[in-house]
Amino acid sequence: MEILVCVKQVPDTAEVKIDPVKHTVIRAGVPNIFNPFDQNALEAALQLKDEQGAKVTLLSMGPPQAVEVLREGLAMGADEAYLLTDRKVGGSDTLATGYCLAQAVKKVAELQGLDHFDMILCGKQAIDGDTAQVGPQIAAELGIPQITYAAHIEVEGEKVTVKQQNEEGYIVTEASFPVLITAVKELNEPRFPTIRGTMKAKRREIPTLSADDIKVDESRIGLSGSPTNVRKIFTPPQRTQG
Repeated sequence: MEILVCVKQVPDTAEVKIDPVKHTVIRAGVPNIFNPFDQNALEAALQLKDEQGAKVTLLSMGPPQAVEVLREGLAMGADEAYLLTDRKVGGSDTLATGYCLAQAVKKVAELQGLDHFDMILCGKQAIDGDTAQVGPQIAAELGIPQITYAAHIEVEGEKVTVKQQNEEGYIVTEASFPVLITAVKELNEPRFPTIRGTMKAKRREIPTLSADDIKVDESRIGLSGSPTNVRKIFTPPQRTQG
């Protein structure tokens, strides 16, 4: 089984600062972490690797320093990792990001000699944007089924059964490969990177992809290619004592 996990480096939410003009996250000088829901997605992939011998590939889109989350994922047990980094994709909204990542998924599959990945796993959302849109948009761009908010995943042959979390309980959904699944924190408890894995990951050369490499339509990426834009971001006024 071939599994790809999309991971993101996000600013520590306690330290987020917003550019007042561009309305984008200011990353300079802000501590960055591995998006927690993506860790749950990676842990699900690693459990399938332990149980069924799956190969796990990581993909991230971000600035060059995002390579650190890929190294952390390799230290946890992933097999391969790729970073999509290019100024042309900077400022992309969720629609443009989903398109870029879908194109990158196709390129990574091609580089590995695959027609497609059997399963793509994502966190349910990134903690900096909280939109929960990118995973489903990747699935839509690739034309494959999607199952969101997975609290339990079971694979049998070419079929996957997922227990989907919602506000009133759970929905049990089945799909055949290929499929994209988004993970909630109740899915599992992510493992820690091992010391040996961390040392090996530090020495790994992680391939980078550019916008040209993944053959994107440049009118659909970046700030200029994003159909949505942020009009205003502000900190809500502090409540007075009641």
